[in-house]
Amino acid sequence: MTAARPWPLGVDGIIYGGDYNPEQWPREVRLEDIELMREAGVNLVSVAIFAWATLEPREGEYDFAWLDEVMDHLADAGIKVALATATASPPPWLTRAHPEILPVTEDGTVLGQGGRQSYAVSSPLLREYALRMTRVMAERYGEHPALALWHVDNELGCHVPHDYSDHAATAFRAWLERRYETIDALNAAWGTAFWSQRYDSFEEILPPRAAPTYANPTQQFDFARFSSDELLTHYRALRDVLREVTPQVPATTNFMLSSATKWMDYFSWAGDVDLVANDHYLIAVDERGQIELAMAADLTRGAAGGDPWILMEHSTSAVNWQPRNRAKGRGEMLRNSLAHVARGADGVMFFQWRQSRAGAEKFHSAMVPHGGRDTDVWRNTVGLGRALEALAPVHGSRVLNRVAIVVDYPSWWAAELDSHPTQHLRYSEELLRWYTALWDLGVGVDMVPTGVDLTGYELVIAPTLYSVTDEDAGLLADAARSGTQVVITFFSGIVDEHDHVRLGGYPGAFRDLLGVRTEEFYPLQEGEILHLDDGTAADLWSEKTHLEGAEAVRTWADGPLRGWPAVTRQEVGEGAGWYVAARPSAEGLETLVGEIVAAAGVEASVSGLHRDVEAVRRFAEDGTTYLFVLNHSDRDQVVQVSGRDLLSGTDADGAFTVHAGSAAVVQES
Repeated sequence: MTAARPWPLGVDGIIYGGDYNPEQWPREVRLEDIELMREAGVNLVSVAIFAWATLEPREGEYDFAWLDEVMDHLADAGIKVALATATASPPPWLTRAHPEILPVTEDGTVLGQGGRQSYAVSSPLLREYALRMTRVMAERYGEHPALALWHVDNELGCHVPHDYSDHAATAFRAWLERRYETIDALNAAWGTAFWSQRYDSFEEILPPRAAPTYANPTQQFDFARFSSDELLTHYRALRDVLREVTPQVPATTNFMLSSATKWMDYFSWAGDVDLVANDHYLIAVDERGQIELAMAADLTRGAAGGDPWILMEHSTSAVNWQPRNRAKGRGEMLRNSLAHVARGADGVMFFQWRQSRAGAEKFHSAMVPHGGRDTDVWRNTVGLGRALEALAPVHGSRVLNRVAIVVDYPSWWAAELDSHPTQHLRYSEELLRWYTALWDLGVGVDMVPTGVDLTGYELVIAPTLYSVTDEDAGLLADAARSGTQVVITFFSGIVDEHDHVRLGGYPGAFRDLLGVRTEEFYPLQEGEILHLDDGTAADLWSEKTHLEGAEAVRTWADGPLRGWPAVTRQEVGEGAGWYVAARPSAEGLETLVGEIVAAAGVEASVSGLHRDVEAVRRFAEDGTTYLFVLNHSDRDQVVQVSGRDLLSGTDADGAFTVHAGSAAVVQES
């Protein structure tokens, strides 16, 4: 189970640190930072992410003295550096001299200088300057003893996932020509016979900018694909410079894998990073935000192919960019951090090391808060460092699960296009609903992409897999035939990869697997609730479904489809195909998932736990197991486990108490 991917050079155990922005502080504060980092147990910091304007204050004139000194002090203290290419935001002199590199919105608005990431990723001139800066950084610091990892740009596409500039138009045409080769093939794929949209050459094509009516849906779909690929192309160009100059140093960039970020197909990116890194932030209004956090961590492990990964950013307490922010409660920062480690993260980092005095994120929490050392935040920072040091034996171990949820970014993009049966369907909400039902049952989950062998799982769930190829549909059918319980939910299998409807009845690609045929969708209106025959409620969706080999597991108890199937099951080979043609309430979904889990023979990681206690195991190559128990409830909880709690150093022999708001990591006997 040894990690297949490279790891930051010279970093042992669990990585601990955060974004470090010394350019914001005078020299005496930088010197204090080194002492505080040693006190907290920090072993890796990200440096120079937004330092371009400081490092190159005027074109071709560089000031590296301050960064040289910082790098030297960190090296002397034994603290390693994830050094950025410094290209995340171009300096004002560049955008003033070349405003053509600025990004453009769908309606033609030019996004100006003064924030961050103020560039059009397709701009050849922007790339020229970014490549030059990357080479300068690599040549100056490639042999520095502090350098452990290259941090390429920052959160690529997070703020400008789609650029509609003329640069983007040119690059989009080239991308389309590579994809389709001929204009006739594009016209067929885009269905341009509709609304007189036929093209005679690729030169006539534009991005799907604001138009009098709905833009061509396949054009929108392809532009989403192009935009993800174009950002990846930019990453590759910068990374290739680093590989040329410093082939011995691994490189990555920080993903934004969560329920809120959909515009980059991170599964397609994962092979281009030496190791996977992710940023994640809780949503303050979510009272059970630990569940979405867990899903994001599992999704990151899925992108990493099961290899250990790094949590590159999260927050010690409140963030500043949500409408209503919230400070973290007792033990919450520790639990948040360990929830990522439980799911495969061998690194825990924060934005940022020291809370800024000025700027747009001055009220964003940090490892060193405005209040300094005599604060709970600082004590939590030091405490987490001690905890992660104690978890060094966990490094390199893996998470193994018997249940998978299929995640497909193209389906996410296409399912939320306009002109659909309902505009209230949100792909990530459907993922999270199914994930939550499994989380509440204590069942571990792998988040996996399409296009992979699924036969090793006992249960596979594919929520709203709207756009699917024949090959990917076949992989789900293969899993069912081999003995897997396969669950397909509504609005799945509807279109092919070109967003063309599969004729003959819904759910298109999955009719044979599921033994059903839907003749018409019956979407529900806002606030409309129907009931199923088990007494539970459903909203958003219903459909007129015929049984063609399947049996009804739930039927509609009221409404226009009373008596018609709402949930079905068909035996397939050694397994089964389930179809959920409704959106059950949380209560109804948990009951249904409980039945499906039982049919699959899957059990909770630890039985009998309170629903707000999560338990996750990691498995080491030598057979050692580590049980992470995170108590999110306000009461002490007893867990049946034997071994030694690495956090407290106490032995667990059967009934072991995990205090309210606390955590344990037991190396099991």
